[in-house]
Amino acid sequence: MEIASNGIRIHVEEQGRGELSLVFLHYYGGSSRTWGKVIAALPQPYHTIAIDHRGWGESDAPASGYGLADLADDAQGVIEALDLKRYVLIGHSMGGKVAQLLASRRPKGLVGLVLVASSPPPAMAIPPEAREAMARAYATRESIGMAIDQMLTAKVLSPKDREQVIEDSLRGAPQAKAAWPWSTSLEDITRDVAAINVPTIVIAGELDRVDSVDLLKKELLPRIPHAALHVVPGTGHLSPLESPEEVAKLVRDFVELEAAGRSAA
Repeated sequence: MEIASNGIRIHVEEQGRGELSLVFLHYYGGSSRTWGKVIAALPQPYHTIAIDHRGWGESDAPASGYGLADLADDAQGVIEALDLKRYVLIGHSMGGKVAQLLASRRPKGLVGLVLVASSPPPAMAIPPEAREAMARAYATRESIGMAIDQMLTAKVLSPKDREQVIEDSLRGAPQAKAAWPWSTSLEDITRDVAAINVPTIVIAGELDRVDSVDLLKKELLPRIPHAALHVVPGTGHLSPLESPEEVAKLVRDFVELEAAGRSAA
């Protein structure tokens, strides 16, 4: 499904029906397909919306506009176009930082926030040579394979999932691939996230080499009021593909016991 949002066309995968919607935002290099196994593992009553960020998947790729506010505006436009009354934002890595900014605006209807291997609010503190390597990581099948094996995963992906990661990474627009390492990841939204006022959980991969458990404990957990940490054993950065059943269970438990319960109270 294509939705006009923030002046561009955003591709959305929509499934199910229900009073509560789950809105999924993917990582740098991914697409709405990244969430496929997690969504499949969720119970039927949920209405799920998985978004392709601009420049990724099947969404438009404008020449500019890849800051956190742009990505958050895109997602908010989708939510408003679909007239979602009650929803939980679920963001992975880059998508997690976008979700944080959107949640900090306290949009109408938001009842919960799930951050999966999320980039923390401060600017990403890595040297220029590491940023250069990140910017080149999705250039070829070979470089993506190296990124999967050396940085993104702790578990071996199935051949189908590995090919999906490679295809999604190759498909990204050059301007989208350059934006995160060189500018968007440098944005500091620490002051913004202090305004988040919905129940929040952080799902971390025990063996994540991108956004480690220690990093999230230091730079994310203390900055979001009342955020709770859950660690998925033996899992790297691509937890939606490495451990989808575990991620889905944490999402389901959170939605049923926290977001839905507190909203109804």
